[in-house]
Amino acid sequence: MARKNKTQEQWKPLKDEKVNYEPWQLLTLTRVEADTRSQLAPKPRRLEHSLSVARTAEHLAVLYDVDPYLAKIAGLLHDWDKVVPHDELIERARHFGIDLGVPLESVEPLLHGMVAARELPQRYPHIPREVWHAIDCHTSAAEDMGPLDMVLFVADGIEPLRHGSEGIEKTRSLVGNVSLEDVFWNAFVGGIVYVLEGGRYLLPRTIDIYNTLALSRARRRALTGERGKGEV
Repeated sequence: MARKNKTQEQWKPLKDEKVNYEPWQLLTLTRVEADTRSQLAPKPRRLEHSLSVARTAEHLAVLYDVDPYLAKIAGLLHDWDKVVPHDELIERARHFGIDLGVPLESVEPLLHGMVAARELPQRYPHIPREVWHAIDCHTSAAEDMGPLDMVLFVADGIEPLRHGSEGIEKTRSLVGNVSLEDVFWNAFVGGIVYVLEGGRYLLPRTIDIYNTLALSRARRRALTGERGKGEV
């Protein structure tokens, strides 16, 4: 219980975050939140998680100079298809031609973001494609992670309602103390460790994503003389 109270106290500023949005942005945010509440109503805990991710993403965006409007929308919509039955989700993934190189049944928990990223642009054609890319890769990451992608990935992992494991607490402690890239790296590698330690199935392409990102980080350090921070 002490750990939970510490986490809530550490992340209290998230609830007090105030961002001045343009009127048109507020209209879109209001609509998207209302739609999310309706869509996820059958799963109240998933809804609360999505609202919490949206607030966390907004906070991270402000902190790391990323567009908070796009971050909050991505947070609201990232788990849109979590209410879809597993078999139906797999069928939708096949319909959209999603191919991860393995039977989709083995990676069903990763599919909801990928499917939503292909479905929702028709519902919200005015929302920039950066949002859909962030939602698409929020469970698996990608070789080409941009700032918005990293914000959503991290927010999904550290939002205050998520149980504070050792790895999550480490990532939370890095926020504001290291670069967004290093916060993301810690969350990404921590997620891989979590999968391996739990004996869960690891998407094979995760290894390629890891190697690509690791080489990119190594090249950046070689060019800038930067010392490694935020390592797991």
